[in-house]
Amino acid sequence: MKLYIVPTPIGNLQDMTFRAVEVLKTVDLILAEDTRTSGKLLNHYSIQTPMQSHHMHNEHKTLDGLITKLKSGVTMALISDAGTPAISDPGFLLTRACIESGIEVDCLPGATAFVPALVNSGMPNDKFVFEGFLPVKKGRQTRLLLLAEETRTIIFYESPHKLIKTLTHFCEYFGEDRAVSVSRELSKRFEETIRGTAKAVLEHYTNKPPKGEIVIVVGGKK
Repeated sequence: MKLYIVPTPIGNLQDMTFRAVEVLKTVDLILAEDTRTSGKLLNHYSIQTPMQSHHMHNEHKTLDGLITKLKSGVTMALISDAGTPAISDPGFLLTRACIESGIEVDCLPGATAFVPALVNSGMPNDKFVFEGFLPVKKGRQTRLLLLAEETRTIIFYESPHKLIKTLTHFCEYFGEDRAVSVSRELSKRFEETIRGTAKAVLEHYTNKPPKGEIVIVVGGKK
């Protein structure tokens, strides 16, 4: 009985590791956030292992059944749509349940969007804070007020249709001159990183609405 946590490419399919492919080919079952999305990856690498849906809307309901299967000797691999599972994606609940049940967990190294975005930003990366997605409504102001005093580099995930709102809030709570770096479509054909003050980056994306997955890196308070 064993659960593998397997990172998958965040864009470029060639970023899949040899070990990740081998694990996905040899386990008994793959737990996928979206079987349609993961099906394309599996087809690309000729992986024929059965898949089962495991996402934020069903993970509480399926947890006990998965633990029972694992205890019976079934080996599983957990993957998300992109990147490392449990990093702003499903995975934490199952991992914790496995550990509590004495089931071995093996997390493979691999793609995670915030690492290249942090390095590309050119900001200090010896100490940083990963915030993931900000609260949409409740608790958002409180969180921003707290982070305004953070002296370490801060990393956020954001969707393209909320980027302008978030950058506007950064100008308001962190100051228009705070250093900001926005990385978009990492590892894909139209990858780009825009760096500057919060005000300048906001103006850029106001004039050029963004598309694709986004990582925002913000300099800490000086």
